[in-house]
Amino acid sequence: MEPIVPKNLKSEPLILGIESSCDETAAAVIRGRRILSDEIVSSASLQAKFGGVVPEIASREHTEAIDLVVSRALERAGVTKEALDAVAVTYGAGLLGALLVGLSFAKGFAYGLNIPLIGVNHIRGHLAASYLEEETLKPPFMTLLASGGHTAVIFTKTETEFEMLGGTLDDAAGEAFDKVARVLGLPYPGGPHVEALAREGNACVELPKMLKGAGGYNFSYSGLKTAVINYCHRKEQRGTQWSKADVAASFQSAALDILVQKTVEGAKEKSVNTVTAGGGVVANGYLREKLTFACQEAGLKLVLPERRHCTDNAAMIAAEGLVQYRAGNFSSLSLNAQASIPLR
Repeated sequence: MEPIVPKNLKSEPLILGIESSCDETAAAVIRGRRILSDEIVSSASLQAKFGGVVPEIASREHTEAIDLVVSRALERAGVTKEALDAVAVTYGAGLLGALLVGLSFAKGFAYGLNIPLIGVNHIRGHLAASYLEEETLKPPFMTLLASGGHTAVIFTKTETEFEMLGGTLDDAAGEAFDKVARVLGLPYPGGPHVEALAREGNACVELPKMLKGAGGYNFSYSGLKTAVINYCHRKEQRGTQWSKADVAASFQSAALDILVQKTVEGAKEKSVNTVTAGGGVVANGYLREKLTFACQEAGLKLVLPERRHCTDNAAMIAAEGLVQYRAGNFSSLSLNAQASIPLR
């Protein structure tokens, strides 16, 4: 089936964004880069009972919430569904069942209105979140991607072209935070709890560096994660007094400082004067402070999405939908969900 393509592309189209890749059911409406509404229903508190996201529960919760959250987004935006110019929806990466709920709803919605469907790569949605923070933002710039599933330093050449300078060779930053949180006896999701505990401690525990290859942009979290686990186990086995807060602070510093360092180095190497960031880990206050200070020291402009647009949300999906709309990239109604997709 061929994609529905508008006869004339609008400069500031009205786009409905839908996100359901994990445990947030979200819908947002944007006109151009201006957010008109941004609604989220999360099942995180329910998932916390199980220590992580249970795919079957996530899918069921999405099914129950999606019609409500879309209706609420349209109502709070003050627009009717007939006024929409396109529907942008996450088709990957994420939990397959969860993705299918949002994608199936979006397909029916777009088909019923005879408007374009825009399949959005969730990863690129995180990168597009910065466009919502500053309407005049234009590439080229350096981007730090730090989320639960992906961590990389990326040179954004144009709105649709990227060069991956490097990234993690194993765990993503958010995944490492969750694993360390479990070792420290903290609840899911781990990131915010590790950050809160770290504020009570000092980064005095010696942990390994994460760089892989001299002067490169690749790094590894597996050794750091193992070092934290071994440190905690040794202290417990020997009955030695130790501070969970100090471990949290030391891990946070080791995990995030290198991301800041390599992002700034990448900006200098590519001779760009602007840095952006996206992904759930970018909501971390320590990372935001460090990145702000480093960019000021280097004379770089920093554009950070507000915290709610770092974690999974539909506004960022609509923002990437706008990028694809302007590029004329529309999806067929035969588009399928994909659990894993490259940045592209």
